[in-house]
Amino acid sequence: MSTLSAAAIAILVFCAPGYPGSADDAQPLLDQFASALVTASGWPAGSLAAVYDPTEEGGVAKLSSADAALAFVPYPFFVEHAAQLHLTPLVQADVADVGPQQRWTLVAKSGRVTGPASMAGYTILSVAGYARDFVRHSALESWVLPPDVKIEATGQILSALRRVAAGEPVAALLDQNQAAALPSLPFATELKAVMQSPELPVAIIAVVDSRVTAGRARSLQAGLLKMGHVSGSADSLGPLLLHGFVLPKLPPHTTAP
Repeated sequence: MSTLSAAAIAILVFCAPGYPGSADDAQPLLDQFASALVTASGWPAGSLAAVYDPTEEGGVAKLSSADAALAFVPYPFFVEHAAQLHLTPLVQADVADVGPQQRWTLVAKSGRVTGPASMAGYTILSVAGYARDFVRHSALESWVLPPDVKIEATGQILSALRRVAAGEPVAALLDQNQAAALPSLPFATELKAVMQSPELPVAIIAVVDSRVTAGRARSLQAGLLKMGHVSGSADSLGPLLLHGFVLPKLPPHTTAP
């Protein structure tokens, strides 16, 4: 572990496994966000740079590098890797059309799943399927799944739901936006929401392995909380589908770094 000096350039790593977007498309938006965050936080100009990786493996690799100081990741990624990467949350994102928290919904073929035991032999497909601890212990914390249930990642949720509707032994775990779109599907009557998670954070910005000094972290947190309330900062949030940031409100079972 090493703490970045005030003169060093800190790297903010964005990672969103399973969601659409490429590094090339994201980079101009991230540059704008990093510049606005530096201004809001009172950091020296040019002291923060941002990079994006759309994969879990790539995100972990980038966050493991010595110059990675901050992580902006979905909550499932945080749950899965907070201990390994020593992530200390600063804020959670207030996401457009969702808010700072969301519920995840488990969807199965109508009439097939009546409780956890009836899922023996099933596969759960989800954009968060790479984060198995999150699926079992956060999203489905009130269910004790049979040990043979498989959990797999997919970015093709519509295809997954077609498999569910066709009667395959699969269920889909949906985020809030995906669940909201269910009634619009032509095969919606073949699907049933069988359980819903408690409210969970959508995304987290965290310090990586204490690589930001306590004073700089406090100024960063204050700057993030101001964003969305001042015009220059707000302009950088809209393209990222953000309203702003709030203080972390993590469930008590969340893994500590």
